Amino acid sequence: MGRLCVFALAGILAVLLVPVAMPTAAARAPVIKYQDDQFGPILATQTKQALYYWSVEKRAGGKVKCTGRCAKAWPPLIVRSRKAVPMRIAGIRGTFGTIRRPEGRIQVTRNRLPVYTYAHERPTQVLCDNVDGWFVVRLR
Repeated sequence: MGRLCVFALAGILAVLLVPVAMPTAAARAPVIKYQDDQFGPILATQTKQALYYWSVEKRAGGKVKCTGRCAKAWPPLIVRSRKAVPMRIAGIRGTFGTIRRPEGRIQVTRNRLPVYTYAHERPTQVLCDNVDGWFVVRLR
């Protein structure tokens, strides 16, 4: 009987000592809904950087066309893996996903369109809506 108790106690301790997976910053969605004074609810990064789509890519069926110098001015929203982007994000309409860029990195998409920031904006700024085919992602 004493031996059985020792094995039972060892089993209970093993279960209690197993690390529990805790949510981390990496587990958070890469985008948020941000309330802009001028544009209302928009899509933004976790740091409140406005996100944009390019109408050229919309006409191209969501294929990445912004590369090279374009991607320097309009940095793509990049994630480490496809798993970092849930298909649905609470409180934000639309379907999220990813697309592999020509150089191999993984970019976030909303409704199958790649999303980008603008290099010359600070968080909470929206400077380029309807500029050369670039539009802030509105969530209305």
